[in-house]
Amino acid sequence: MKRIAFILLVFFTSKIVSVQYKPIDEGSELKFTIRNFGFDVAGSFTGLQGNIYFDPRSPNNMSFDVTIDAGTVNTGNTLRDEHLKNEGYFDVKNYPRIRIVSDKIKAGNKMGYILTSKLTIKGVSKEVSFPFTVVPSGDGYIFKGTFKINRKDFGIGGSSTISDELEVSLSVLVQKNSLENK
Repeated sequence: MKRIAFILLVFFTSKIVSVQYKPIDEGSELKFTIRNFGFDVAGSFTGLQGNIYFDPRSPNNMSFDVTIDAGTVNTGNTLRDEHLKNEGYFDVKNYPRIRIVSDKIKAGNKMGYILTSKLTIKGVSKEVSFPFTVVPSGDGYIFKGTFKINRKDFGIGGSSTISDELEVSLSVLVQKNSLENK
């Protein structure tokens, strides 16, 4: 009887313990590309924060809740960057963070997954689903994925010279934080 109780304790304990990872700014890239006047304009963000629970063997136990600092928008043009921080674009005074929270993660191909999540920009949340890959890196991983969004869905303004659609590319380095109960 003691042996059965011990096996059940180990089984249930292993189900509730997840490995928590933290996104690391240095070594990560969060980039976007949008067309303006017929030319591609690239930009990036920094200021990653959040928690990622990851177990490569169990996608159902994985979750992501990560934000970036909207005020770090960088297109390589200081005047444009300041303009993008204003109310008509990212409105960083009222909405300082951009957030992505997983709804569902399922296994895809080898070391690949499909993330269905809520992306929140300027207080507007929209579902975003995209494939991502995972590559081991030291005591963590690098998560890589690409997706497209419509900037107008999030109330991000601009003239008719700017494309509505933009591409977001992520390469996020995460390192093990600790074992915690999920």
